[in-house]
Amino acid sequence: MYNCAKCFQRGCTKQDMTKTLPDCPSKDEQVKEQAKQLYNEPENHRIAYCAALTEAGGYCQDTRLIEIIKFLHRGGYHKIGIAFCTGLFKETQEVVNILEYNGFEVVSIICKNGSITKDFLGITDEQAVRGSCKTETMCNPIGQALFLNQQKTDFNLMLGLCVGHDTLFIKYSDAPITALAVKDRVTGHNPLAPVYLAQGYYHNKFYPQDKEQLNPHDTEYNPK
Repeated sequence: MYNCAKCFQRGCTKQDMTKTLPDCPSKDEQVKEQAKQLYNEPENHRIAYCAALTEAGGYCQDTRLIEIIKFLHRGGYHKIGIAFCTGLFKETQEVVNILEYNGFEVVSIICKNGSITKDFLGITDEQAVRGSCKTETMCNPIGQALFLNQQKTDFNLMLGLCVGHDTLFIKYSDAPITALAVKDRVTGHNPLAPVYLAQGYYHNKFYPQDKEQLNPHDTEYNPK
């Protein structure tokens, strides 16, 4: 098992394998060579190369959206898909305006596309957000991916998709993807904010005395 998050010397960052854990993945030459070979594939090389230029070119100066714009230009990506949450409709409008102003063609697909109600998944009224599984429209990230595939986008952005919905979108998207923002309704879509407070105000939320507190046994997966 690898434990990079518990390695405080991080010798890999300076090519010094004497300052690593015994189970350091960098010591596995076979996997390292496999990864290097994969970087030689044209699309992988383009993404990695443009990412390196974008990182260095705006280091600690460019915001993520500006980095994305520069990355897309460098990579020659023109037709950009956006899979977004209806809760971030205004933000998505602004992002579309910014991208179009900077020369991109933008295809945007909302999460509620298809207008499929939640009873399709076997969700009951008690499990619905607003109390009616027959009138509450489910998020459709697979549809978002399929519609963007249909439009043959060059590159896709995720903007505020829910936990799990982002997983399905990534699974079915043909084009490469990056996330502009992830969903966190409590923190204004800044999920690291509570992590910064994990040893302070949020300690009891992340480290409850009852370790089962964060395990919702009553809602384990129960297929229809």
